[in-house]
Amino acid sequence: RALSPRPAVAVRCQEGQLAVTVRRDLFGTGRPVRAAELSLGTASCPPVSPNPAQAFVTFVAALHECGSTLQVTPDSLIYRTTLFYKPTRVGNPLIVRTTPAEVPIECHYPRRSNVSSGAVHPTWAPFHATAAAEERLQFSLRLMDDDWSRERLSNGFQLGDSLRFQADVTSEGHVPLRLFVDQCVATATPDRSSSPRYAFIDLGGCLVDSRAEDTGSAFVSPRPRLESLRFLVDAFKFAGDAGNLLYISCHLRVSPAAQAPNPWNKACSFSKASGLWAPLEGTAAICSCCDTGSCPSPG
Repeated sequence: RALSPRPAVAVRCQEGQLAVTVRRDLFGTGRPVRAAELSLGTASCPPVSPNPAQAFVTFVAALHECGSTLQVTPDSLIYRTTLFYKPTRVGNPLIVRTTPAEVPIECHYPRRSNVSSGAVHPTWAPFHATAAAEERLQFSLRLMDDDWSRERLSNGFQLGDSLRFQADVTSEGHVPLRLFVDQCVATATPDRSSSPRYAFIDLGGCLVDSRAEDTGSAFVSPRPRLESLRFLVDAFKFAGDAGNLLYISCHLRVSPAAQAPNPWNKACSFSKASGLWAPLEGTAAICSCCDTGSCPSPG
């Protein structure tokens, strides 16, 4: 009886690590890829002792290694990484016969299950631990689907697409809060101070990318709630940069919800229809510094 072909990429999520097995005939064309052209994660971890005679290449890495990221949801811990195929040019350097590929990898672990055989301790929480938890704020920044209903599973975009960002803050036992994004910076490396560097939100809440021609970048009104903030940014890449990765880091901040937006606490987009900066909330005066660059530093 004929057996079903094995998948091109297989993943085993284990207690403290993941194992990735990659078929050398990655694309099913009969042309095997070289192990040196495969790597795991943004840290470019190599495979485990590749053997050219074998039909598969194996990666083994701890969950936090190789540049993996962790997302914490109410029910799960989600570790994400990417398998990269980056072909090297051989023969005629003017032509290419293969294109790079990226395979997203996820491992999901439930948060609400006790996986040990012993009792869960303690069954009470001391007062100082409870008080500390009530003062802790948890910030998040996610790429969302087109209808904003869920987090986007892929981080790949084409030029001409819109990136939908949603920033959130959650807390327990805290006064109501209003969330702001002071700055967002895109770089070609994980170092946010590296060059090239593009701050598409700057000056304490001015979405400066909305000022550029032929862009639809803007803060989205209304907010889903005071503790959330959504904004659109048209996809871009650095001129002359052959890479396909952008690293985005943002500075998020909160103010008491009862405090009205002001030049220190604002979310401003440029309206091409009116030719003026417009606030998500508050009066237009709080955005006047977005053109002059003299916005006060947030407290």
